[in-house]
Amino acid sequence: MSTILVFGASGQLGQCLKVVANSQGFTSIIFLAKAETDILNKDALNTIFETYKPSWCINCAAYTAVDKAEDDIDLARKINKTGVINLSQLCLHYNTVLVHISTDFVFNGNEVIPLDEENIAKPLNIYGLTKLEGEQVITGLLKKYFIVRTSWLYSEYGDNFVKTMLRLGEERDELNVIVDQLGTPTYAMDLASCILHIISVGSTNYGLYHYSNEGVASWYDFAKAVFDISTTKIKLLPISTSQYPTRANRPAYSVMNKRKIKQAFNIEIPYWRDSLIICINKLKSL
Repeated sequence: MSTILVFGASGQLGQCLKVVANSQGFTSIIFLAKAETDILNKDALNTIFETYKPSWCINCAAYTAVDKAEDDIDLARKINKTGVINLSQLCLHYNTVLVHISTDFVFNGNEVIPLDEENIAKPLNIYGLTKLEGEQVITGLLKKYFIVRTSWLYSEYGDNFVKTMLRLGEERDELNVIVDQLGTPTYAMDLASCILHIISVGSTNYGLYHYSNEGVASWYDFAKAVFDISTTKIKLLPISTSQYPTRANRPAYSVMNKRKIKQAFNIEIPYWRDSLIICINKLKSL
């Protein structure tokens, strides 16, 4: 198989890609954590591309601290836009297909209808804006790309909502969780499997796609499922967004329509709660 480079390999999606790649027998896949190469370091990137001459590049590297980005605009834009420029230029030069991970936060969430790829992106926060700018870089420079927007990502790895809830469930007797923001939790292992499927079939159905698990949930629903599945006893109280102000605004509704990706690649997408059960069972065994 042709060589695949993975940037941001130390993040949760990068680690999930490594697990799935190993289980599926991928051999020519190079995982590059930030310590090995920074997407803002053009010299290091040039060396990496010249060394491996990859057929595929998966970019999981991103600035994802949503609230912090409001005050750290320059760094968020450097990583989410300038870093993408660097990778895109090299992908163009080496005829490499870029797979880039983006976010549901490119939408404002004002429409209560599953969002498809044709919906107009109107970010509410700096994180969403810089991720959209990264998308625009790719569509302006490349023809061979897959941009995959996802939402509410969690896994056994890194810091995420599921692991935070499990920790708080051990520390507290009562917890407030927002009930009026709706989206879909996405198990990073499922997303990793989808990405590697696209690569393994050598697809040329290039473009923008939405991927999350199936179904709809509020953060309250998500938390309740975590506690129910893990048999954690805690009093859970639903609150509104206005009762829990954050530095960055979030979309009230960011459920994505996955019809395009399912049809293009003939894949089935698991229901969010089924995948959550798998993840929590794995966390219990660690």
